[in-house]
Amino acid sequence: MMITTISPVDGRVYAQRPAATAAEIEATLVRAHASQPAWRAVPVAARAAIMERFCLEFERRGSEIATQLSWQMGRPIRFAPSEVRGTLERARYMSDIASTALADLDAGPKPGFRRFIRREPLGVVFSVAAWNYPYLIAVNSVVPALIAGNAVVLKHSAQTPLCAEVFAECFAAAGLPTGLFQVLHLTHGDTEAVIRDARVDFVAFTGSVAGGRAVQHVAAERFIGVGLELGGCDPVYVREDADLAHAIENIVDGAYFNSGQSCCGLQRIYVHESLHEPFTRGCIELIRQYRLGDPLDPDTTLGPLVRTAAADTVRAQLRAAVEAGARAAIEEREFPKSRADTPYLAPQLLLDAPPGSVVMREEIFGPVAGIMKVRSDDEAVAHMNRSAFGLTAAVWTRDPQAAEALGARVETGTWFMNRCDYLDPALAWVGVKDSGHGCTLSVVGYEHLTRPKSFHLRVKT
Repeated sequence: MMITTISPVDGRVYAQRPAATAAEIEATLVRAHASQPAWRAVPVAARAAIMERFCLEFERRGSEIATQLSWQMGRPIRFAPSEVRGTLERARYMSDIASTALADLDAGPKPGFRRFIRREPLGVVFSVAAWNYPYLIAVNSVVPALIAGNAVVLKHSAQTPLCAEVFAECFAAAGLPTGLFQVLHLTHGDTEAVIRDARVDFVAFTGSVAGGRAVQHVAAERFIGVGLELGGCDPVYVREDADLAHAIENIVDGAYFNSGQSCCGLQRIYVHESLHEPFTRGCIELIRQYRLGDPLDPDTTLGPLVRTAAADTVRAQLRAAVEAGARAAIEEREFPKSRADTPYLAPQLLLDAPPGSVVMREEIFGPVAGIMKVRSDDEAVAHMNRSAFGLTAAVWTRDPQAAEALGARVETGTWFMNRCDYLDPALAWVGVKDSGHGCTLSVVGYEHLTRPKSFHLRVKT
């Protein structure tokens, strides 16, 4: 079976890879399982040094990586280099904190005893990465898993297979021992088989809620950990004391960057009634400045969706929202490149979106957001929490104390003030409710890629 990548740029076949055979899968797992014990004995500092060489190689290939990214998933070339920078930032941060994060935890003095907790690697980590941020998603599990002493097998999306191969090439160039990082191009059925394999000790999955449920169901047959980063329908609140111009600029970017194909992209916008009219007007003006077109054109600021079927799904969600009472603020003809039966889709802002409408309830993986007027902080919080998702949420305000107090009430994995749609590697990246469970990045991220082992040593009798 061939795994085929159709470029959203022009609909042509951009890459093809044969799906791994049963023999190739077996050989990969044998190598991973066999190579890991020696790797766990390598000092953390030596592992981190290899990661820095990986970063240097990745950085050297930056221009090539950015171009491939645009062809594979449609990111405008003017923005594609940001993924290279973000990948390096996360990889280097997780490498820099490794010696602290993986250090023994002293349990305190007790006469006649030495007591501590050590974090040991799990074994083989199976990472299943999504296409929308193919390097940023994969690096969250791949680099810290390796630094923690695990072997890694990466299965990337069929839309972005070259990204997995770039990781492999960079690790090989960095001198990572053979077998510790490998790539498999897999069918869904073979992905499930790998999760069931006794040599796999942890699964890191990023994708849809339905995909996460499937992974959880298969992994539940075994006693292994699973990290799930799933969907979002992320809310923001523009408080009455917000810096209006700043809020407009940030929120429009957070909603429409990457053509809205982000699990932590903004979708539900709640605006205090005192700012609703000027805020909405400013957003519409800014959205109209986007240029939808060929992502290889440096002037393009909004690329296609990943495939025509994805764009058709968003079109259906837009129709459903309008039928429920929302009003479309943007005329599609304002974006001539937007056409049915193509992945090119005009951005849309839905006004007066009812609370139960699609845009305020479901994840829309496209350049769409809905605005709703609110009268108070309490009303905003109530609406923000009225969701099956909880990945990120944000408030725009000049009052840090109010922001912190509101954040304590909102059900979310990350709470922002005056910014959005950003992963700080020093902070835990985590979702609640249908946005998943587990954690990547930060010191806490290492806890999910290791197991605690307690040492209770009697040193005097």
